[in-house]
Amino acid sequence: QVQLVESGGGSVQSGESLTLSCALSGRTAYDYSASMGWFRQGPGKEREGVAGRNANATFYSDSVKGRFTISRDRAKTTLYLQMDDLRPEDTGLYYCASRGSGLFYRATLEESDYRYWGQGTQVTVSS
Repeated sequence: QVQLVESGGGSVQSGESLTLSCALSGRTAYDYSASMGWFRQGPGKEREGVAGRNANATFYSDSVKGRFTISRDRAKTTLYLQMDDLRPEDTGLYYCASRGSGLFYRATLEESDYRYWGQGTQVTVSS
């Protein structure tokens, strides 16, 4: 089992940057960090996937491509989301999620493919 805790959210102006962190904990937490993603839910919207990583690559939704970067620390227990050039439409509750222990090779930002979730951190971007 693994626990995920997000941090780093806040309120910023349009064009500014934020970095979100997702700390994994548990006896073999590093096993769960190979295939992970970041999702968000804006006001009145459904939750959507914005960035993910798997054994082969990183991948992004069209709405954030070129502005957001997903990465993982060397210890494999923290996932990051660097968010640049933030826009009001990026406002929402941001969640990190893991597909589970081991390696997964299919790139996906479908919620149903992710088994473990954090509680979320709020990002608010004002114009």
